[in-house]
Amino acid sequence: MRNAMIFILAISFTGVCAQKPASSSSYKGSNPKTLPVLWQQTSAEYRALCYQAFNLAMLRVSEIPDEELKKGRLAIITDLDETILDNSAREAQLILDHQTHTDRNWMEWSSLSAATSVPGAVEFLNASHAKGIRVFYISNRDTAEIQWTLKNLRNLGMPDADTAHMLFLSSTSSKETRRQKVMEQYNVILLLGDNLNDFAGVFEKKSIADRKYETDKLKDEWGKKFIVLPNSTYGEWENALYGYKRNLTPKEQDSIRTGLLKGYRMP
Repeated sequence: MRNAMIFILAISFTGVCAQKPASSSSYKGSNPKTLPVLWQQTSAEYRALCYQAFNLAMLRVSEIPDEELKKGRLAIITDLDETILDNSAREAQLILDHQTHTDRNWMEWSSLSAATSVPGAVEFLNASHAKGIRVFYISNRDTAEIQWTLKNLRNLGMPDADTAHMLFLSSTSSKETRRQKVMEQYNVILLLGDNLNDFAGVFEKKSIADRKYETDKLKDEWGKKFIVLPNSTYGEWENALYGYKRNLTPKEQDSIRTGLLKGYRMP
């Protein structure tokens, strides 16, 4: 009888717990971003890839003839987030709080001006700037974030941290017009980014197959004029998985990810 009562109480308690309402923005189940964020925060391999990218970029800068440097009007265009600014602390906190990305919680993070620098970024940009090369920051951060971002860049010691060198999101997420604006006045020697959209408009809103096709067409530019930084946490590669569809449920996203896996079976 005593065991039966314990069993009934256990069922009742479980039922009460199950009825607790969840936050509308909470993520149910294991978070697929946990491993990518841990990789960025803990792996020496991530740091090595960043140093490798900036070492290669510095090699390209060192190849510029002195006469070209003396002429001036040389520039580097760089993205911000996950290219020279590391936002993994924000991604980690979302996981710990069982939250997903929203415009509101992004702005809360951005307002802190607390992003750290990607390994090698500060040294590379300052070494290039010392040679007379200007640095332009083209980002899809909102224009409302400019002052917070300026504070963040200045705290980290980034060069050209002023509004004249920052081109943020205004009317379109495409960066092509903003890149062309810089190219009208400067000879852009390098573009840095973690997302293919940071380099050319041909990648925008393309399927997985088309993104690979365009990447192959530009194979001679990677490591030459285009320097890619690692980002496995988020980006257009992830949006392409879902066919750029918004408002998919976590279950729908998981189903799509699983369906795209290419395995093999033993004969």
